[in-house]
Amino acid sequence: MAQSYLSSMDVLYRIAMWVSGLALLIMTLIIPVGIFARYVLNAALSWPEPISIICMVTFTFVGAAVSYRSNSHIAVSMLTDRLSESGKKVCIHLSNLLMLLISLFILYYSTVLCMELWEQPVAEFPLLTAGESYLPLPIGSLITVLFIIEKMFFGPQDKRPVVMLGSA
Repeated sequence: MAQSYLSSMDVLYRIAMWVSGLALLIMTLIIPVGIFARYVLNAALSWPEPISIICMVTFTFVGAAVSYRSNSHIAVSMLTDRLSESGKKVCIHLSNLLMLLISLFILYYSTVLCMELWEQPVAEFPLLTAGESYLPLPIGSLITVLFIIEKMFFGPQDKRPVVMLGSA
């Protein structure tokens, strides 16, 4: 059971890493197109901004889950470095519980937001509704919750081969 959960989290980690990386790449390619069209061609396009925002939200929330699992997120350890081993363990458990609460909070309210805005069209990009454009929030939060549960029950995963891939 534990091995299947860890293996499925490895697959989810790879997918999330690719999705956030592609979102960053797409955003990086689309913004210059919008700038070129507006200032060189003098014909502003309506779609680069909403697509860029969706990509930014995607790589922010999905990428945050990836960085949490790889233990490469921002951490201030000035206080915890000076604690005893038992104090460090208490802080780790407290940190995991707080992360879980915050992620569940974001998951719940972003799901409510998506459902409330599901039918509202986005004027600049009519292919998507506002609710669909906010889907990266609950998806990224759910991935983070799954990674937090993994860390709480199986410990840090930053030494797994799939996570260490590409690290120096």
